[in-house]
Amino acid sequence: MKTLLILGGYGYTGKFLAKHLLAQTDANIIISGRSLEKAKSFADELNSPRVTVRRVDASDSDSLAQALQNVNLCLVAAPTTHHAETVVRACIDARVDYLDVQFSSKKLNALYARENEIKQAGLCFVTEAGYHPGLPAALIRYAATKMDILESAVTAGYLNMNNIPYTEAVDELMEAFLDYQAQVYKNGVWTKPTSWEMRSFNFGKDLGKRTCYSMFFEELRNLPTMYPSLKETGFYISGSNWLADLIVTPLVFVGIKLAPKRGLRPLGKLMWWAMGKSRPPYLVALKVEAKGLLNGKQAEAQIRVAHPDGYELTAIPVVAYLSQYLDGSSRKPGVHMMGHIAEPVRLFQDMRKMGAEIIESPDHFSM
Repeated sequence: MKTLLILGGYGYTGKFLAKHLLAQTDANIIISGRSLEKAKSFADELNSPRVTVRRVDASDSDSLAQALQNVNLCLVAAPTTHHAETVVRACIDARVDYLDVQFSSKKLNALYARENEIKQAGLCFVTEAGYHPGLPAALIRYAATKMDILESAVTAGYLNMNNIPYTEAVDELMEAFLDYQAQVYKNGVWTKPTSWEMRSFNFGKDLGKRTCYSMFFEELRNLPTMYPSLKETGFYISGSNWLADLIVTPLVFVGIKLAPKRGLRPLGKLMWWAMGKSRPPYLVALKVEAKGLLNGKQAEAQIRVAHPDGYELTAIPVVAYLSQYLDGSSRKPGVHMMGHIAEPVRLFQDMRKMGAEIIESPDHFSM
């Protein structure tokens, strides 16, 4: 029986990870973080003999080394990207597999700098897991199973949550604005990283049409190599409301460039406040619009994944992938994007079982 240590196990995403892992797998789970008291309190709530707790400080290599003893995989659900090199190094030294739900160029640099060492040690390191990044590439690969030749596959995300408190995880998300890239793949080539475009997506009868803005995820970069017939792909994020889109977002972009350290938290809270002014429906959704050939004829597929809680929709695909990891079918040495290593058909079948709404009916997107 495998043992998984959840770093940040009592945080918003960590709690959902633990609950779904208990329900979907037979793995032993260690709830860990800087506060042993909080870890114990959540473990008591779970009330399972498969759950234990450990105190760990992600900035302290000795603390990590001790916490990783007799662990098979370290599941990073805490905002620790500033300590990514320390966590990665500790996992390699302890011969422990790794998975994170973070969106960070610093973390990717730390992982790829150790890629050869990770592969030679026979370790499986999975990154960019969760809702987005994580699901866009997986959703495109799922759509590809619906046709013989994939020619176009664009994805779009909608994020509208109510009464969600600001956490350190949002700080990390705000830091991504410093390295914001917006390229998309069109006519067989990637546009410039500084370029961006607007596009309208129909998210379905409940959400309607939304104006979306291009946003680049590293997991998309290799899709044209994986599918040589692919001529167009990319990700677009929906706007929130006129206040956030037209006033606050441009202000945040400028402010965070001018004051990347001092301005991070206040600008992040301003952005979070503005996004909170959006009206219902409160939902997190991701869809793909794919086109290609099936049996020699033009074919298309529209698929949407949705859930009322963004933190839970981050955890659900991770646990769906970990079910594959635990049985050995999707464990490979090296550094992998979750959207690349997960088997997509089984991934979305298991996500549906865990409460994710998955709509594949074209009728839902006709208005």
